[in-house]
Amino acid sequence: MRIFMFKSEAQPDLRAFAGDLAGTRLPHQLRPWRIVGAIAPDNDPPHRLSRGTIEAAINDRGFQLWRMTNKKSPDAI
Repeated sequence: MRIFMFKSEAQPDLRAFAGDLAGTRLPHQLRPWRIVGAIAPDNDPPHRLSRGTIEAAINDRGFQLWRMTNKKSPDAI
């Protein structure tokens, strides 16, 4: 699965992973969403996040949210 990465313009520290380039299933209350990258099927997600967890969330809900923090690693939502 190719995973697309998005940034919320409403909450600049909030990020999301989605399974489609348009991010059609991302939460509307946090839009607009801006695409910031993509992860090829054979590459690992950033910040040592679990690809399996991300893919499971995308399959279940259509997206996975995560928040950037001042720490070196993000807090998963």
